[in-house]
Amino acid sequence: MSTSTVHGAGTGATPVVLDGTRAALWLFGAVLFGVVLYYFVGIDQGATSVFGDNMYIHEFVHDARHFLGFPCH
Repeated sequence: MSTSTVHGAGTGATPVVLDGTRAALWLFGAVLFGVVLYYFVGIDQGATSVFGDNMYIHEFVHDARHFLGFPCH
């Protein structure tokens, strides 16, 4: 009876270990990205836009706003 081994079986993934400073930077970047994304999808409307009267961003994310439950009309 012969046995065969599967290459790579049971090796698992190697975790990424970050020191406290790098972990804080990644956390800050993720939170900043989330807040900016929330602003553009959920809050930015022509009158309250920080970019003036341009409605380009609002129209670009318009369907996503309604899909996520944000009113805009």
